[in-house]
Amino acid sequence: MTDFTLTKETNGIATIIWDCEGKAMNIMTIDALQALNGLIDTALADDAIKGIIITSAKPDFAAGMDLNVLGAMTSHAGHTPANALFSAISGIHAMLRKIERAGMDPQTNKGGKPIASVLPGTALGIGYELPLATHRIFAATNPKAKIGLPEIMIGIFPGAGGTTRLTRKMGAMAAAPYLLEGKTLSPQKAKSAGLVDVVCDDPMAEARAWVLQAKDADLVKPWDAKGYKMPGGTPYHPAGFMTFVGASAMINGKTQGAFPAAKALLSTVYEGALVDFDTALKIEARWFTNILMNPSSSAMIRSLFVNKTALEKGAVRPQGIADQSVKTVGVLGAGMMGAGIALVSAMAGIKVILIDQQQQAADRGKAHSANYMDKGIKRGKATAEKKAAVLELITATTDYAALKDADLIIEAVFEDPTIKAGVTKAVEEVIPADCIFASNTSTLPISDLAKASGRPDQFIGIHFFSPVERMALVEIIKGKQTGDRAVAKALDYVRQIRKTPIVVNDARFFYANRCIIPYINEGIRMVSEGVAPALIDNAARMLGFPVGPLQLVDETSIDLGAKIARATKAAMGNAYPDGAVDDVIFKMEDQGRLGRKVKAGFFAYDENGKRLGYWDGLGDHYPLSATQPELTDVQHRLMFAQVLEAVKALEEGVLMDIREGDVGAILGWGFAPWSGGPLSWLDMLGTPYAAERCDQLQAAFGDRFGCPSLLREMAAKNQSFYGRFGTADQVA
Repeated sequence: MTDFTLTKETNGIATIIWDCEGKAMNIMTIDALQALNGLIDTALADDAIKGIIITSAKPDFAAGMDLNVLGAMTSHAGHTPANALFSAISGIHAMLRKIERAGMDPQTNKGGKPIASVLPGTALGIGYELPLATHRIFAATNPKAKIGLPEIMIGIFPGAGGTTRLTRKMGAMAAAPYLLEGKTLSPQKAKSAGLVDVVCDDPMAEARAWVLQAKDADLVKPWDAKGYKMPGGTPYHPAGFMTFVGASAMINGKTQGAFPAAKALLSTVYEGALVDFDTALKIEARWFTNILMNPSSSAMIRSLFVNKTALEKGAVRPQGIADQSVKTVGVLGAGMMGAGIALVSAMAGIKVILIDQQQQAADRGKAHSANYMDKGIKRGKATAEKKAAVLELITATTDYAALKDADLIIEAVFEDPTIKAGVTKAVEEVIPADCIFASNTSTLPISDLAKASGRPDQFIGIHFFSPVERMALVEIIKGKQTGDRAVAKALDYVRQIRKTPIVVNDARFFYANRCIIPYINEGIRMVSEGVAPALIDNAARMLGFPVGPLQLVDETSIDLGAKIARATKAAMGNAYPDGAVDDVIFKMEDQGRLGRKVKAGFFAYDENGKRLGYWDGLGDHYPLSATQPELTDVQHRLMFAQVLEAVKALEEGVLMDIREGDVGAILGWGFAPWSGGPLSWLDMLGTPYAAERCDQLQAAFGDRFGCPSLLREMAAKNQSFYGRFGTADQVA
């Protein structure tokens, strides 16, 4: 069975139906494109067919291109991959252009057959680029549907004509949110924005009526009509000039030049606006080929789509364990983390028992959900009914007895082993015997915390990142005695709340904090050496990190850093490596500069907590060096401080799956998304060069940059991480 089939109606309309067998949503493949192309040829050549409707047999239209295929295109493109890719992309353009022109005379623009698209639901990526090539887009009244071009989010851009068509349809400025930010809209909002033409309850009926009465003029796209002018102006038009100057500034301001796809997209739009439509398509194909040839795109597709999707679908879930979906979760501690956990659980339809020592504190934790829903209502993202349903699921109390029916407990109390042990013992007296107990600790070893439990096989770590409602990653930590059912329970719960899980073995700081703390420490260490704070933070932002290490420590609080430093030093003794960092952190703590929360840290702040610039007094304590380091050295110190910890985590068995190392880094702390993650970045560098660079950094800056044994061994064999630890179904 092919993905596309054609049926003829008695009224002369041919309906081409998209239906990928065995899949919940349609996704485009090379074979499907060829099938569609053949059906279009058939319909255009058949005189009995007066018009065509392209639609879906599924509740949604399409989720986009099969990115497994797209990510592998370069590796299957032969000895001249750029030529092969350009040819394949140009073929897609030719097919969509055939739909757009629909057999009309190239001179008179007459004689074409009307082609409409009907979107019953979501239409993303090529699932929207295909309708853009049709003459009229009809969408069903479906508030859950999303329409748009989100490709930029995974390191590519709309390359099947979507960039060129949307720009010429709306103008560069109006198209920018959908191309550069990947913004998607509900059908009604898409109509208001000009992305679709009609939204109604019965789009097939409306489409049939339109096809039967469409005139020649209705089929001609604006860019094919005589006298067409781009909305907002072209680059050399006075209005358009300012648009493109502003767009360039916006892209570089947001990305710091770190994301290749954004720059390629802007070049596509700019260059395409200077030429005719068909030449613009060639330009789009060239830049899209350029991006697919860039290792950044394949790494981002692999990490942010292929691997992320696999983890969300249970790639690391223990075999043979029955469904462990959570019905009632008990959340211990109603502070910032506990309140966030209660919110995301209730939003997923899970009953929540939110417990704190004081009823006032428990109520305040529940109020966080009310406030969040109120903000959603104001933005049109929620309704009063949804708010009521969420709040109905949350019980705020001080009574442990309310946990008697819980099947999962998540402890989020103060980071003190004694307090956590007391809570664990008290709760286990009232919860069911098969209830799983999880700690949300961010640093304390799970195996140690499990000693307070009478059922260590049911004790696990579920580490959320702050703010819980916004951060996509959840880190699940297996203690030494944690059983498979506890792991399955944690994974099923994370699936329910629609977040992405990684599972790691227990070790100090687990995985995420193990990598992020050296990033912060390296930035602070450079301050003590006299490196300009702006150079440190900007070097990180130019790598694609959302914030630099100094800004990050201000946001997370300097006293927390000091507390972690003291605990780590106590645990490591003479092996503790960060004395130079402590000198800075403790001095800031002594002066009461604890970060943004007190409006004083590495930055100065106004009364509203807005950053005003770096604290002038920092230079008095740590004068700037007369000679500042090269940007690359600063960036490599910040990068290698993290990636070497990722390698060690893999080497020591803390990371059990290479995919989790990359996905966890990007979603957990914003590790340079363009790189695909720390292990993908090392593959880009090549392990021989990475090992050589370790030796250079170690000689210049200290033993913390010493090359791990695993990396040294792989360098000697010229191995890549995905070549050695990846699986056959992962994109190379």
